[in-house]
Amino acid sequence: MLTPYDWQEGIGNRAQYIEGKLAQGTPVLAVSLADGILVFTYRRQARKIFEVYDRLIFAAIGQQSDVEALRTGAVEFAHQEGYNRSEEDVTIQRVATALSGPIKKAFSDFSSSPVVARSLFGEVGPTVEEDLYYTLDYDGDFRTSRRCAVVAGTEKLSDELLEKLGDVKAKTSPEKAIEQLKDIWEAARDKDEPEVKGLSPEAVLLARSSEKENRFRVLLREEI
Repeated sequence: MLTPYDWQEGIGNRAQYIEGKLAQGTPVLAVSLADGILVFTYRRQARKIFEVYDRLIFAAIGQQSDVEALRTGAVEFAHQEGYNRSEEDVTIQRVATALSGPIKKAFSDFSSSPVVARSLFGEVGPTVEEDLYYTLDYDGDFRTSRRCAVVAGTEKLSDELLEKLGDVKAKTSPEKAIEQLKDIWEAARDKDEPEVKGLSPEAVLLARSSEKENRFRVLLREEI
């Protein structure tokens, strides 16, 4: 019979395993600018930044199959909400909380595999001050923030990056902000690594203006 002590120990081992996996992930940085939400990272092969709905963006680090499952779940939920209710009812809060429950259940259920992923959701608003971010962890817990957000392999690294992102001014152009985010990302990487080998920059601007047919714009290599 599973005792409370056994359960607690099992949860601790589960968390330790996931943390070890996530520690290998490359951080994702998001910041609110006058032009919209800018999300930046480096990746090896698969994309890490995706559109969820008209005003919603998603990025994550972790096991690729779990990241894809989260992305698919977020997109399906958002479109179902938009169909059943209205586009205005599709909010970051509803999407993040809809995914939180299954993630929390998978983490605490020893008969199933946990979700090895840490994800970031952003919702662009009419103004910089109204932008909202949710970071969703592997245990289903989440926290909200304004102006900027980070997902990284460790909490310590996340806190360091968030502090530096606070220096990026809202009036900064996306082009200049990209250079700042590169510097922030580079300064935070593991100094034991001689260079960022085999990684490609990836950046997306979720435009604030609703005049464009598609707000989600993947920045070209020459723009990064």
